[in-house]
Amino acid sequence: MTSNAVGTVTVLWRTVVAALVLGLIAAACSPIMRYHGYAPSDDQLAEIEVGQDDRESVADTIGMPGMGGVMEGSGWYYVQSDWRHTGLRAPVEVDRQVVAITFDSNDVVTNIERFGLEDGQIVALSRRVTDTGPRGMTVLQSIFGVLGQFSPRLLTGG
Repeated sequence: MTSNAVGTVTVLWRTVVAALVLGLIAAACSPIMRYHGYAPSDDQLAEIEVGQDDRESVADTIGMPGMGGVMEGSGWYYVQSDWRHTGLRAPVEVDRQVVAITFDSNDVVTNIERFGLEDGQIVALSRRVTDTGPRGMTVLQSIFGVLGQFSPRLLTGG
């Protein structure tokens, strides 16, 4: 093989390796979508008649929910979230659908609502804050402040 042919093969090989490396980098940075949960479509919800259908017929039509209300006899909630994972970044929720179906005391559908990500609000379930002590004083200032208040009469009880 001539040196010119060897040089051409080497350049070709480097080009192939560079293309593979760039392809792998591009694939690693492309977003990966993850879908969690289930929310029925508007067409499926149109099959449910408010005031006519009950829990059993709703379960037959669109399936059982992933969540129920906290209290017995309360509504059913279908929740679906779509997340985008990109590289090493934290996942980002790009869509959320919550379908709420409420029932009356006879288990008949009284209302059907759909909420999206734009309808959501951040709710603090609990705010427990521990007091860190006096503000504006360092540990040394506190120690020297206590030492400054020391008196021998405190020891003798006089």
